[in-house]
Amino acid sequence: MEEDRGEAIVLDISPEEINTPAVMRVPRRIRERLLSDYSKKTVSSVQDIEDKLLHAHLRRQQFYHNVSRKARAKPRSPSRSSDEELGQRIEARLLAAEQKRLEILAKAQMRLAKLDELRQAAKTSVEIRSERERVKLGTQVESRVQKAEANRMKILKASHQKRACAKERTSQSMMRRMARESKYKERVRASINQKRVAAEKKRLGLLEAEKKKARARVQQVRHVANSVSNQREMERSKMRDKLEDKLQRAKRYRSEFLRQRRRQRDSISLYCDMMQEDADLLSRKLSRCWRCFVRQKRTTLDLAKAYDGLKISESLPFEQLAVLIESPNTLKMVKSLLDRLEVRLEASKNVTIASQSSILDNIDHLLRRVATPRRKVTPSSLRSRKGKKVSSVRNVAGTSVKMSRYPVRVVLSAFMILGHPDAVFNGQGDQEAALNNAAKGFVRELKLLINVIQEGPVQVSGGESKHRTLRSQLDLFDKAWCSFLNSFVIWKVKDARLLEDDLVRAACQLELSMIQKCRLTPEGEETMLTHDKKAIQMQVTQDQELLTEKVRHLSGVAGVERMENALSETRTKYFQAKENGSPMANQLACFFSPSPASSPVQSVSSSSSRSKDSIGVEGSKRVSRSLFKDDTPPSSGPSRANNDTVDEVSKQNELMVNEFLHDWNFKFPGGSTVKDEENNLKRRIKETMERAFWDSVMESMKLEKPDYSCISNLMKEVSDELCQMVPDSWKVEITETIDLDILSQLLNSGTLDIDYLGKMLEFALATLRKLSAPANDRENESTHQNLLKELHRLCEAKDESGNLHAVAIVKGIRFILEQIQDLKREIGIGRITIMKPFLQGPAGFDYLTQAFEKRYGPPAQAYESLPVTRRWISVLLSSKDEWEEHSNTISALNVVERSSMGISLKTGGSFLSSVNTTSKSTVTVTADGQLSECKGERVDLAVRLGLLKLVSQVSGLTPEVLPETFQLNLSRVRDIQSEIQKIVVVTTSLLIWRQMLAKSESETESMAKKLLELLDGKEEAGLTEIIETTMSEEDGEKKKMMRGLLGKSLGEGNTVYERVTGCIYKAVRGALLAGNGETGKRLVETEMKKVGGGGGLKERVLETARALGVVACVSVRVHGPWLTHLMQQH
Repeated sequence: MEEDRGEAIVLDISPEEINTPAVMRVPRRIRERLLSDYSKKTVSSVQDIEDKLLHAHLRRQQFYHNVSRKARAKPRSPSRSSDEELGQRIEARLLAAEQKRLEILAKAQMRLAKLDELRQAAKTSVEIRSERERVKLGTQVESRVQKAEANRMKILKASHQKRACAKERTSQSMMRRMARESKYKERVRASINQKRVAAEKKRLGLLEAEKKKARARVQQVRHVANSVSNQREMERSKMRDKLEDKLQRAKRYRSEFLRQRRRQRDSISLYCDMMQEDADLLSRKLSRCWRCFVRQKRTTLDLAKAYDGLKISESLPFEQLAVLIESPNTLKMVKSLLDRLEVRLEASKNVTIASQSSILDNIDHLLRRVATPRRKVTPSSLRSRKGKKVSSVRNVAGTSVKMSRYPVRVVLSAFMILGHPDAVFNGQGDQEAALNNAAKGFVRELKLLINVIQEGPVQVSGGESKHRTLRSQLDLFDKAWCSFLNSFVIWKVKDARLLEDDLVRAACQLELSMIQKCRLTPEGEETMLTHDKKAIQMQVTQDQELLTEKVRHLSGVAGVERMENALSETRTKYFQAKENGSPMANQLACFFSPSPASSPVQSVSSSSSRSKDSIGVEGSKRVSRSLFKDDTPPSSGPSRANNDTVDEVSKQNELMVNEFLHDWNFKFPGGSTVKDEENNLKRRIKETMERAFWDSVMESMKLEKPDYSCISNLMKEVSDELCQMVPDSWKVEITETIDLDILSQLLNSGTLDIDYLGKMLEFALATLRKLSAPANDRENESTHQNLLKELHRLCEAKDESGNLHAVAIVKGIRFILEQIQDLKREIGIGRITIMKPFLQGPAGFDYLTQAFEKRYGPPAQAYESLPVTRRWISVLLSSKDEWEEHSNTISALNVVERSSMGISLKTGGSFLSSVNTTSKSTVTVTADGQLSECKGERVDLAVRLGLLKLVSQVSGLTPEVLPETFQLNLSRVRDIQSEIQKIVVVTTSLLIWRQMLAKSESETESMAKKLLELLDGKEEAGLTEIIETTMSEEDGEKKKMMRGLLGKSLGEGNTVYERVTGCIYKAVRGALLAGNGETGKRLVETEMKKVGGGGGLKERVLETARALGVVACVSVRVHGPWLTHLMQQH
């Protein structure tokens, strides 16, 4: 053990050295350091001194450690007494060393204290000296500043004087320059007008030459097309003959070959085997053909069951039956059944033709009447195609096209005629009664035929002893069909004739109005037309082309010829009457608008008496036309039927209530009603006819022998309209002031009492001012005074014939009628505004629910009446997965927020108590424009997510794709889809822009605003405009690179596109399901950060989600029963 410890260290320390006091000497390195610090003349701070003391203490501790380690006693082999002596000596030396250390430490502290006192004294002196210098320098600087200010004022005064002189010289030069420029502009304007007149003449000449060339090209194309079609027909006939010859030769060769094979076969057994094999092969082929027939064309029983499943009956409501008849699925299924019945009928006739002499009745002449004529290529359509290839037009009359014996639309029209005769017929005559009876018999035989097909032969209760078989019932069905078709064609010819007369009358009215307005001559020459008159002429030409196309579609070439003859006769009679100076022109104008429903007075005053009389005389209804493929409504402006009018008004009311429920700040755009784009042609024709009516009235007043009867009719309109609006106590005063009997007697006598008529007009204007709103009194009074001044000026003008007086009266009456219509519109808007709070409550939702039920039936019939909604709901199977993903995302956000708030508590924060309230905060209701949070209910969740998927599609939404529950919101849903696509484009553009130019967040935010303003202000903006906006300061190479990257990134299937659209979809989904509160904003911010979306894009996403959520919430509340019924079946 002692050997392992090693040798011991012996320190020989004599007692004398211990007892002798050591001389205190400062080490050299410490002395050099102190001297160097003192030579630098820098005053050490207390902190520096403390650092040095700490450093010295550490070194001293290290030194003690090393000494103690070296002085550690090591065991040796000598005796125990020597060890004890050695320990005592070491201990004595250590005590001496410790005492010496303490003395050195005390001296060092004293020295450092003295040094600190010296440093503090030096610091105080330096601070006093620096303060004195600072005060001195401040005084000098202040004096220099005062001198500089005085010099600056002098310089500023001199510069002001120079600037005033320069401004005076500039103003004088600008005045001289403006005078020169004004003279120059006058000369340039005069030269431009001259050149414009010359260019207009040249343009008209070139336009006429182009028209001639176009006509020549059209004739040439027609000739070439006819020749090509004839040549192809000849080639087909030749090929057909060649194929027939080949088939005949093949038949001969085959018969000869079989004959030779039979001769070679002597054995009867072999022949029987061959026959057996042929029979087996034939049976297999027959079974295979039957299976293929059943799979592709279906059996007659299957077709009858499918037809029975449609539930077509005359007892259905009008709207439901019309929707069912016009459905493509219904038309396809019924057509398949009717074609099969035709085949079975022909087969039964061919079987019994040998034993009986019954053949099918030839009804081709009737079928041609109900067949839809093909549209022919017109010169206008050829011009509109602008160079496209013209397809060859086949001559329909020349080729024998087999027509279906049972046209599906005519067959289905029997149910509409039988169930709703008032909606189809215009009157109750012998033809209508015969058609109704024929339809009743035809529907009865059709139902019995379907019953026979499904259940077999049946016994009829009409006294017949035998069963009704399929063959006998087919014969009876065909006879009933021939009777119904004959009656239907007779009625249709009459209806088409009336419609053609309406169209011809409208075209003649347009022609007469254009001649009067543009003042055309009989030779076709026209004076210098203004821009407005050219526009009128062009518009009338376009409208007449549309009317001609509809007449051709209705009556063919014969109808077009009759229309052209009527137009030429109208021109001839008008010009003859105008040359003779007789009132024939006025009679023509009244002749071509004989029905009060077609006159502008009816459209301006909306007289109930005239419109009721004209409803029964005008053309047939839209429903009856749609039944035999006449889908285009007449554009001549005849009055609609009561059902159509009620449907249009109810649809407008639904749209208005729908707007109130979706937008609580909805205001009427100038009092205009909601109209479809399909009525643009009717509106233009109506406006043209209004102008034509007033022009004809004005022209009749300017004749030598004016007809004053129209003034009496117009004043009657004014009196009736005022009586409808005023209280009962005012009606007596109106009838006494506007005495129509006295007025008619005065006008019949040929005298025009201006004073009497003027009093009537003033009374009507005063009554209108009483009825109008008080806020409009000042404006109305000034307008009425201006009108009276103008009429007074016309009456005081020198006119021996007195026609100007009548013209002034007509102008006044027209103004009053227009004011009455404006007042009616204001009254209607006021009533709706009063009802607005009521409609924005439960009453509005109940109204939309009842209207939806009236149009599509009760919720129990939702599966049949809502096919698009049914398909839309069937694909919403992943809503549960998306709801779970959304819930997990919210939970993760709450966990992150809770953990971050817990960390802040360690630093003194106290916000942990508000975590629960924040995580549970939801948006209340949609009344104030806010979006309520989805609670996970099945219908609400499915509607929100399904609507989000609809608007996330790339292709634009159409009425055919959109479910029936969102048809009223088609434009709103399209706008939301456009907003989402804008957000996708802007986000992708910003990603590529930041990647190429490495811009900051502030620059990215400003660029996002620019791009959003570009896409909002310019709908046709494309890649070029986006690149010009983002890369306006870069060179062409970077723009080209940006264009390529952006075009590639916006393509479907691209990784960037999928990433951006996915993040935006999740952001909109988060705000849609969580509401636009704090939770929704955090979800949007989380998803938009992934694609670099800034504050502006986040606000757009929140606003888009809010609008989409409002649509979904309103739909759930209105269409909830239908949606619940459909989802239960899935």
